[in-house]
Amino acid sequence: MSVNQERYHTFVILLEQLRSQAATHQTDAQQLRQHLLSLQEFFRQQILPLAEEKIRELSYKTEMSKQLRLLEIDVMFLQGARQAATAVDRLKTISDRLTIIIEYCQTILQSEAPEK
Repeated sequence: MSVNQERYHTFVILLEQLRSQAATHQTDAQQLRQHLLSLQEFFRQQILPLAEEKIRELSYKTEMSKQLRLLEIDVMFLQGARQAATAVDRLKTISDRLTIIIEYCQTILQSEAPEK
């Protein structure tokens, strides 16, 4: 496994942990925000600096960056939710957005996988 693949794989694991945390509906919005901040830091330090072998990878990284910024807004909306139903809807949106980012990572991992 290349260094790029290892970093994307680690990023996927972190994304899945956050998605699992959001799916429990028992999560504290502040705790979710802290996890998101560490996830964004990992993305900035470990994923963004990776050299793109294909222009397509750059497009996916751009989209992931956008989704992470939107995720931050979703978490802010979750923190402002006053009703339980609204909080559940926000958590669903967060989970869906995380799924999108995971799919982008998996697409990059598949494109980097050596041909058999």
